[in-house]
Amino acid sequence: MEAKARWFQSLSLEARMDVFVAFTNLILEKNPDIVKKKPLPRASDRVRVISLCDIPGTHED
Repeated sequence: MEAKARWFQSLSLEARMDVFVAFTNLILEKNPDIVKKKPLPRASDRVRVISLCDIPGTHED
C-alpha cells in the first residue's frame, strides 16, 4: 500500500486527475446506480479527536 501511495504521489497533478477520472468512469460503468446512494457522513461526523488530557490518568496534575 505504501508503494502505491508513493507512486501516486510521484504523479503530476494532471496525471493524478487522469487516474481519478479513469477510476470514476470504471466505477460508474460497473455500477451506474452508485450515484443514487446516500453519501457517507462527513469525516468530522464520524471521527472524534481527543487529546491526552481527555483520557483519565494521562495528564500531569
